[in-house]
Amino acid sequence: MELKDQVVLVTGGSRGLGSDIVRAFAREGAKVVINYLNSEERAAQLQQSIGDQAVAIQADVTNAEQVRDLFKRAESHFGKPVTTIVNNALVNFKFDPIAKKDAASIEWADYQAQLEGAVHGALNTIQAGLGQMKQLGFGRVINIGTNLFQNPVVAYHDYTTSKAALLGFTRNMANELGQHGITVNMVSGGLLKVTDASSATSEEVFKIIESSTPLRRVTDPTEVADTIVFFASPWARAVTGQNLVVDGGLVMN
Repeated sequence: MELKDQVVLVTGGSRGLGSDIVRAFAREGAKVVINYLNSEERAAQLQQSIGDQAVAIQADVTNAEQVRDLFKRAESHFGKPVTTIVNNALVNFKFDPIAKKDAASIEWADYQAQLEGAVHGALNTIQAGLGQMKQLGFGRVINIGTNLFQNPVVAYHDYTTSKAALLGFTRNMANELGQHGITVNMVSGGLLKVTDASSATSEEVFKIIESSTPLRRVTDPTEVADTIVFFASPWARAVTGQNLVVDGGLVMN
């Protein structure tokens, strides 16, 4: 299915990387659902800037009932079901190397909160869209990971562990759903300059990453967004279960 024929849900789509993902899909002619939890004003502004191709819908991705309602409202608005899911929502996390919890202070509740947002949220969206995707014989799921679980330059224990779990989730879903024409992949950016989540990162950390990266610069959110669009495009139709790191070559697989 061509991008212009897809209905794309971007969770956490009102700000940060999510807003760049929304714009990238809209640029290619797709219909885009801007999911948000608290950022109503920013979601509305983004929708207005795109026009009829976009709709903003509030839902908590960790709440299965709200997610099912989100899918119904999206289908009602566009007259066709969601074909493509980008699991981007980030629950209550800041990339702050100074204020982060260390090994002595991190609590299991911190891990649970990030696992809820990353894995439970992705499970809810996939299950909400799975029936329609099977009927269509087409589906694209792109989960947003991180290069930190391969190269933890800063030990964000809870966040990094949840994204490592999300990769296992991605590959299991890819294995089961491929027979229905549904691909499931992950795109893992590095620290991005600059999103809401990375705004607390010190310039010192950015300089360390910049000097360690073959491209000698920190990755821009638009570059990650374009890679996500690739996974939804016909050019990636034979790709599933993969984790593509988009960080300027800092982590090489």
